[in-house]
Amino acid sequence: MAAVNVVVCVKQIPDPAAPPALEPGTHTLDRSGKLILDDSDAYGVEMALQLVDASGDGEVTLVSMAPNGETGGLRTALAMGAAKAILVSDPELKGTDALGTAKVLAAAIRSTPFDLVLAATESTDGYTGTTPVQLAELLGLPSVTFAKAVAVDGTTVRVERQTEAGYDEVTCPMPAVVTVTAGVVEPRYPSFKGIMAAKSKPVETRTVADLGLAGQVGPAGSRQEIVDVVAAEARSSGEIVEDEGDGAARIVAFLEAQKVI
Repeated sequence: MAAVNVVVCVKQIPDPAAPPALEPGTHTLDRSGKLILDDSDAYGVEMALQLVDASGDGEVTLVSMAPNGETGGLRTALAMGAAKAILVSDPELKGTDALGTAKVLAAAIRSTPFDLVLAATESTDGYTGTTPVQLAELLGLPSVTFAKAVAVDGTTVRVERQTEAGYDEVTCPMPAVVTVTAGVVEPRYPSFKGIMAAKSKPVETRTVADLGLAGQVGPAGSRQEIVDVVAAEARSSGEIVEDEGDGAARIVAFLEAQKVI
């Protein structure tokens, strides 16, 4: 089997276990502290490692965008077994929207050989779910979303695509962009040996200027703006219907009022 080089888009996010905070005077998430690997992306990293192992040759390259040269999340993925990483870090990236992020990732990916690009269906701190398909469009590649199983056969990728009714079997020529679900594989835990090896694996840092995207990202290139952030409404308690002989009729009346029936 031919070598398979896989690029995995990974996002480094504030620890979800910590209370979220917004930057003063803005409606954007505070990312100034330590960042960790998004759990959603661990599945893509594991899937990539398994595909490379199955081919017998190739390597996994990580591509990420983060402030302050942060590499904490990348080192976790490198400890899992990825070979190297490309980090795009630049103050000009602050305030970049989903499309701008796709432009940055696409520019970074073009600089390294690849047969397949893997990404999570969406990040756990943004939930737009649009960046991977925008990335595919910018790279001029086909995309397959919501993969629950992925296999490479020569120059073709075979995907079981999750649907509401089951799954579709999809074949696609490579290179391609594939988004994976949380059930695609079970991510491995980094071993002590892997953690130590990750410290010496290369992480190449690039700026917006390096990618030729000056003026196209950040607030200047953003087509989205967060105008307000409010707390979610508290969930109210439901109505308890005590059946005194008319329970069924009262439930039907309630459902009719909600236009459910």
